Amino acid sequence: MFNQPAGFWIRLGAGIANGFFINLPLLVIFAIVTDEFNADDPIVSFIMFLYFLLTPVFWKGYDVGKKTMGIRIVKKDGSNVHIGNMLMRNVAAGIFYMITFGIGVLVSALFVIFREDKRSIHDFMAGTYVTKMTPEEMAGYLEM
Repeated sequence: MFNQPAGFWIRLGAGIANGFFINLPLLVIFAIVTDEFNADDPIVSFIMFLYFLLTPVFWKGYDVGKKTMGIRIVKKDGSNVHIGNMLMRNVAAGIFYMITFGIGVLVSALFVIFREDKRSIHDFMAGTYVTKMTPEEMAGYLEM
């Protein structure tokens, strides 16, 4: 069951919004504190990892970028994601994308562009999809 799946451009917009509202301020704060602007710093990477792992679990599938664009991550059955889903999306899929030297990322983008359900590889791995439906709309739909 896939309702109002979010396509490529809106998901890209959410990624850009995360960069602007989360990544950039974090890097600036980190640069002020450490007197060094290093986007590859392990501390910054760990904070971003926790942000992308935990925020959707505690905020009904949203992170700041997705909330800005009006989309969210849900489980395949429409219910809210849990930590296991997000670990699969972020860790297992990240490993897969690395071992395919980025080709998996390209294939994922093509999945989102051309598949009717708009699911990427990490969505398949995690049993999730990205939807335009709010939690309230989804609850009403699931009650039917």
